[in-house]
Amino acid sequence: MTDTKPRAVIFDLDGTLAESKQPMTPAMAELLVQLPLVAVMTGAGWAQIEKQFLSAFPVGTNLSNVYIFPDNGAQCFIYKDGAWSEQYSMVFSPEEASHITTVLINEIEEVNFPQPAETWGKQIENRGAQISFSALGQQAPLEAKKQWRAEHDADRTYLRDVLAEKLPNYSVRTGGETTIDITKKGITKAYGIQRFSELTSIPVSDMVYVGDALQEGGNDSVVIETGVRTQAVSGPQETVVFIEQLIS
Repeated sequence: MTDTKPRAVIFDLDGTLAESKQPMTPAMAELLVQLPLVAVMTGAGWAQIEKQFLSAFPVGTNLSNVYIFPDNGAQCFIYKDGAWSEQYSMVFSPEEASHITTVLINEIEEVNFPQPAETWGKQIENRGAQISFSALGQQAPLEAKKQWRAEHDADRTYLRDVLAEKLPNYSVRTGGETTIDITKKGITKAYGIQRFSELTSIPVSDMVYVGDALQEGGNDSVVIETGVRTQAVSGPQETVVFIEQLIS
């Protein structure tokens, strides 16, 4: 990064603002409201964002500086007149969702994808604008997910590649520790950044993206194609340090 402070900061959620599927801390929330303009861009759906992100802010907090992009940029919400207002949404039709789910179920069986002995919640979730497959279920504990990824990430990558071939009209990506996310074609975090720029009239060059998976093949790496400045972090603790530098 250069010494020029960005006019807007875009954050990944899991592994960046909070541990995977864990609530963000109130201390992080206090830092975020001190930034001029914030976007949260995550593979999580709205219900998970409410539980994991919004719950960290005291009731009545003015969040007019926060833009939320669920489902890897497939939707956008802003806080206006005391409520969250949808700016756009790339929700699947019932027919699209049914087709994607059918292909997903068939290919899991076809490639003999390793099924865990225990799952926590649904493995397949329709989040409206995104369909997500989580190998251990949507509510799996972090340690179990990390152990699974260490043993089976190659299996996940293979399934992702097969799904990308079977679903050429959609975007298929890995996300988090155990998940594969499917959105409409071209709907990625890169798309979300471009829409954020349009909505705010702030050039992408005046933004910075903060994430824990910016390395090649990581689920944040797609943002690099937009030309946005990036800041890699290894977890929420490093994110705190970065934000404190910005607001000092």
